[in-house]
Amino acid sequence: MSEERFQVVVLGCATPYAEVDNPCSGYLVSGGGTRIWMDAGSGTLGELQRHVRLDELDAIWISHLHADHSADLLTAYYGALYADITLRAPIPLYGPPGIADRLAGFLTNGPTRSPIESAFAVTELYDGHEAAVGALHLTSRAVEHGMPAFAVRMESEGRSLVYSGDTAPCTALRELADGCDVLLCEADGAEDGHHTPEQAGETAAGAARLIVTHVGRSIGREQAAVRAATRFDGPVEYAVPGAAYLM
Repeated sequence: MSEERFQVVVLGCATPYAEVDNPCSGYLVSGGGTRIWMDAGSGTLGELQRHVRLDELDAIWISHLHADHSADLLTAYYGALYADITLRAPIPLYGPPGIADRLAGFLTNGPTRSPIESAFAVTELYDGHEAAVGALHLTSRAVEHGMPAFAVRMESEGRSLVYSGDTAPCTALRELADGCDVLLCEADGAEDGHHTPEQAGETAAGAARLIVTHVGRSIGREQAAVRAATRFDGPVEYAVPGAAYLM
């Protein structure tokens, strides 16, 4: 993996639980020597280590607190503090309001709260939150998933990736994706709080390229790309576990 390329590696994209050889939602975004673990669904920590150790991450960014997007933070906590990793400082963790207490609620097994902040330097997201992480600039927008949830735009040297997280079609995501090089958009299906493949195509109207991900099991990835392409004139692909996509 070249440190100079701005790319996203699919660690997993299954929903709502892991498949054989396909963990739940998680991605490694890298560019200019900066590495960000974007969503930490179950199974993604193992795949992450094909590319980078926990102590080599510059940050973790979490879209929302459903387990298929965040569960591996629990084992990452153990890895960061109680195994073969020696952190120079807590890993910056950007996530929805209440993320530290949610983690502590699961990890605390006695009267003393688990020291979440020893592993993670937590920053709670809000609509319009911006952060500079190494060579990458992050802008997060609140989206519509029936709970606190966010999408993110990551930019480096004039190139841009937008990730939807989980959300129904909404103005905030369309605005975030306007003019981006790649929109990585979920296509879980027709349930409330998600995109259908056709809606993913519509949301991508202002993007140069669309990659559908987190595709509902009843749809299938290839069919999702075909359906999304009926509403979007640009290139459409589907996320493949283990694949790397350049911006």
